[in-house]
Amino acid sequence: MVRGCLLTGVLTVWGVSGSAHAAEVIAIRAERALLDAARGEPGPALIVVRDGRVAEVLAVDAEVPSGPDDSLHEYRFGADATVLPGLIDSHVHLTGDPGGHWWQAAVTTPEYSTAVGLKNAAITVRAGFTTVRDLGAQGQSAQAVRDAIDAGLAIGPRVVAAGKSISIIGGHADVTGFRPEVTEVLSTGACTGATECAARVRALSRGGADVIKFTATGGVLSQQNRGFGAHFTDAEMSAIVETAHALGLKVAAHAHGARGVEAAARAGVDSIEHGTFVDAAAIAAMKAAGSYLVPTLGPTIAYRERVGTGVYTPVVEEKIRIRLEATGKNIKAAREAGIPIAFGTDAGVYDHGRNAEEFPLMIQYGGLTPRETLVSATRTAADLLGLADEIGTIEAGKAADLIAVGGDPLADVTALQSIRFVLARGRVVLGE
Repeated sequence: MVRGCLLTGVLTVWGVSGSAHAAEVIAIRAERALLDAARGEPGPALIVVRDGRVAEVLAVDAEVPSGPDDSLHEYRFGADATVLPGLIDSHVHLTGDPGGHWWQAAVTTPEYSTAVGLKNAAITVRAGFTTVRDLGAQGQSAQAVRDAIDAGLAIGPRVVAAGKSISIIGGHADVTGFRPEVTEVLSTGACTGATECAARVRALSRGGADVIKFTATGGVLSQQNRGFGAHFTDAEMSAIVETAHALGLKVAAHAHGARGVEAAARAGVDSIEHGTFVDAAAIAAMKAAGSYLVPTLGPTIAYRERVGTGVYTPVVEEKIRIRLEATGKNIKAAREAGIPIAFGTDAGVYDHGRNAEEFPLMIQYGGLTPRETLVSATRTAADLLGLADEIGTIEAGKAADLIAVGGDPLADVTALQSIRFVLARGRVVLGE
């Protein structure tokens, strides 16, 4: 695999480095290959993968360039399927499942969360998502899932992990609802004041975070009832963002209320997660800062399926109803303003593996075209994650992340729920 080559500082890819060696070669002959969701229509192509990377893209009837000692595996897809880049979900929570009781935070160990995350990672990659950004997990569980997948010990997508979210004391992503002495033990991600918030960023960086996530406003599923307004001061938000950027880390801000969105954007966050109640001022601030929107419409699926069933506490149900009334305002406003929209689902709030159900919601509520939704889950998400040189399109030199779906997703995005084949960093995880 290319992982071993990278560790030694050598990248040997057929047609890229100019040197051939015995390796596993995968050839994918597709009558309909959409190499770049942003450009063109699906057409015939032969995609040659060597050592986990795309080596060449050739005419569909070309001979596969492979050496006599190579292990060659060939896959063929006819006109009833479309081959396209692996999908990217910019907002998941692999180490959690929906529907659990709020008090489980007091009894669930990071080790158990890691096991849950490995289970959900396999479900997610087999659903066609070959890269995810995990934005909030207990302890080091998300990093453990990431590292196990990277080491080849488990099946899953590439994971960009935030680790623990940063919050205000008692705010969304902090622990609330328990006796004070229990809360004191469980609360590990909160900060007050610019200096302490900067220290939290540095601690997360030291712990292996790939991205920083902070909760700029209140949230839906937390037990605290403090509304959806801004939680941090401007100085605290600026300290978080400036410290992270100085360390080379991007910053994602959970933000529902308009003033919290506006403040986070002014601080320079790379992405606004949710943005449910944006207004003109919030959108203008995002536009000026170059912040992406990750709209996360998927939780509305879980809310509509579970509200009134006893799954949620009364305080959470009230917030859910307010949240549902504003569904789609965020994505429609961002599209009209030309703000980049990166695909993200908040999977974990609803069931993992149902990530692709976000696509029709983006069309329904935001007026996006099928192609625009595909771009959001490939090129745009890759840009947001800082991985545009590695993923997002199928081209020579990039990681071999690609999928095959039944039908034509440019005509009907529900085709993305019909996954026939998944290649994640050159490893066949579905369709063998």
